[in-house]
Amino acid sequence: MIELDPYEPRPGLTHRDADWSGLRVVVAGLGISGFAAADALLERGAHVTIVDGAAPGTAKSVDERAQILSILGAQIRLGEEHVRTLPREGGPDAPPLLDLVITSPGWRPDHPLLLDAAAHGIPVWGEVELAWRMRAKTGAAPWLTVTGTNGKTTTVNMLASILRASGLRAISAGNVGTPLLEAVLHPDPFDVLAVELSSFQLHWQRSVSPVASACLNVAADHIDWHGSFEAYLQAKGRVYHNTQIACVYNVADPLTEQLVIDADVFEGCRAVGFTLGVPAPSMVGLVEDVLADRAFVEQRQHSAAELASLADLRAGSSTVAPHYVANALAAAALARAFGVGPMSVRDGLRGFRPDPHRIAEVATIGGVLYVNDSKATNPHAAEAALASFESVVWIAGGLLKGADIDPLVEKFAPRLKGVVVIGADRAQIAASVARHAPQVPLLDLGAPDTGRVDAASAESVMGEIVAGAAGLAVPGDVVLLAPAAASMDMFASYGARGLAFEAAVRRLAEASGP
Repeated sequence: MIELDPYEPRPGLTHRDADWSGLRVVVAGLGISGFAAADALLERGAHVTIVDGAAPGTAKSVDERAQILSILGAQIRLGEEHVRTLPREGGPDAPPLLDLVITSPGWRPDHPLLLDAAAHGIPVWGEVELAWRMRAKTGAAPWLTVTGTNGKTTTVNMLASILRASGLRAISAGNVGTPLLEAVLHPDPFDVLAVELSSFQLHWQRSVSPVASACLNVAADHIDWHGSFEAYLQAKGRVYHNTQIACVYNVADPLTEQLVIDADVFEGCRAVGFTLGVPAPSMVGLVEDVLADRAFVEQRQHSAAELASLADLRAGSSTVAPHYVANALAAAALARAFGVGPMSVRDGLRGFRPDPHRIAEVATIGGVLYVNDSKATNPHAAEAALASFESVVWIAGGLLKGADIDPLVEKFAPRLKGVVVIGADRAQIAASVARHAPQVPLLDLGAPDTGRVDAASAESVMGEIVAGAAGLAVPGDVVLLAPAAASMDMFASYGARGLAFEAAVRRLAEASGP
């Protein structure tokens, strides 16, 4: 008797031209990824039911997607009552007659509908698993995959820039940029995909086999979703499984190397470290101000290839943050594993511009530099920003999501010249500053901590915050927005928070005169 893999709803679903017809699928969530999954499955003859907790008429985007998919033949079930259990015929006690559930990244593994699937032995895939299985049977674009608690987006976009500089048709996809299914099914195929993967996405994937993969770092985050740090770490480690050529790890973060050691990879796959120090053989790193490769050169015991200089990374900024250099080294290692030459690495890094709200220099006013790192939505991300400057007036606060702020404050207390606390969890940060940096002036403006402020109020509130920080700063200081917390208590997103900060700095500059 042949025992079927419980992860397989039907044998042979390994490419887009396999027999998907008649497959009974529930797509959980009607966001961008859910829509793409349902569309791809319907096109291949699957029977698709879509469930979403948004009641009809409450979310315009959901209603529009539902209408399109309904025309294409999907069954649509909107409303909270439809996401408590899987759809059934014959009453609530009947087993669900389904072959597969496709879940959106935001749905936690302990969601009642997903637990219902597990209880009945129904496979659950995420969008990444489905995208991998929707690749062409032959000639599909290879994947280079990146995860990490912080730095994923910058690294993936750097990688895509390097790949394009080498003449390849490449794109950033996954948790950033183009949705994976859209990239995989694009009518004009790509040569290679630079794929960002979140821990949510990695949790559900089993089949992905990248040419090269990287975990940049691991720190406590999203514990509420995964249930424990161990489960979060295990999800991150999935990025390395089935890697073919090179597993790229962070020499400064032993957890990432251990994940490589524990991974089941292809025979001959190498571990390649990246470091801000001088690289040992099978590493990339820094030799003075040069990014050097001792991993993908023939005589790596005694020589290295020059990939770029720190000057190539500045992109108009006065400084290059250490974490930014680390991201560049990781991207370079992935590209080199794919066979990209040193000159293309240099050209790709030189031409790259980071996304907004990532240690972005806004203005210098009265000798004080104002920097927007609103993307620092957890303490680990804020650590990278605080490590970049010697004398900081720190704007911090928001939703800590259960994260411990004490280690961050204790580590950087000597660099703090002032702290402005904002948002719902500002009292926790203020208490930590009092414990570890009692000599540092602290300003609590009592910013709103219940409900988001509208755009006009956000400008006013951030104006007070920036003015307060400016009052604590002296020439040579950096006023740094690196909240170490999520934004949703006050702002619609970290982007909205960053834009409000930049606007407030510009107003301060205008008021200060030439």
